[in-house]
Amino acid sequence: MHGRVQGVWFRDSTRREAERLGITGHAINLPDGSVEVLAYGAVDALTELERWLHQGPPLASVLRVETVVVEPVEIDSFRIG
Repeated sequence: MHGRVQGVWFRDSTRREAERLGITGHAINLPDGSVEVLAYGAVDALTELERWLHQGPPLASVLRVETVVVEPVEIDSFRIG
């Protein structure tokens, strides 16, 4: 995610939304000020999370979401870093 996405509880809000949807993965701050979200789950849940990421939590201002499909791996939780 690009925009005002650091310092606005974006990662923790993403974790809560992902857990609600049964999604595993991570949300981490990147040095360029963006946030990377890696998510694994059912297609419908991933679609809903992606929709949510375009808005994010109330204090966020999301300018751009880039989506890349990757090969799934075994992850049993959603973490923030």
